[in-house]
Amino acid sequence: MLDKIAEAARNGVDFIQLREKDLPSRDLEDLAFEAVRRIRASSGQTRLLINSRTDIALAVGADGVHLRSKDITAADVRKIWRDAGGPNIPVVAVSCHNDTQVIAAEKAGADLVVFGPVFDKKKGLPETRPTGLDHVRSACQHKIPVLAIGGVTEHNARLCIQAGGGGVAGIRLFQIGEISKQVAALRR
Repeated sequence: MLDKIAEAARNGVDFIQLREKDLPSRDLEDLAFEAVRRIRASSGQTRLLINSRTDIALAVGADGVHLRSKDITAADVRKIWRDAGGPNIPVVAVSCHNDTQVIAAEKAGADLVVFGPVFDKKKGLPETRPTGLDHVRSACQHKIPVLAIGGVTEHNARLCIQAGGGGVAGIRLFQIGEISKQVAALRR
């Protein structure tokens, strides 16, 4: 995983979300610290977001956090970050599945939302159905940048951008083939 993170950073991926919710805190902190080190050595622009763990993000010098829609708010993260003397202003992303969540994330001061699943349901979550491009269009009517996720491929990513998305996110998207080719195809 750390080699993939470094490769993604070398190839200009904007954000990497470290999402290892089953790891004990100490193991997550060690992994996050090494991820930060590799990203900094590989890139000047890639930012690391730690999933739901503001404490770990602060401890390792990550760039911010990625929150689930039911986590603490972006405003809470910013207060914790400020009170802890974080060295920078954190990037706060929030997972959203509908307009109500997008509006709440925007009002709470999130920097961006990751919206979906757009084309494919999330594995292991049968209640999460694909939202489709019409819902992406609706989410993009707000002032907060929206990244589409869920079944996004090199072939349908452009549809998400045309719907108003500020970009795309994915896991499988960057695990298939060479990241350099995938990033180049997506940026065309």
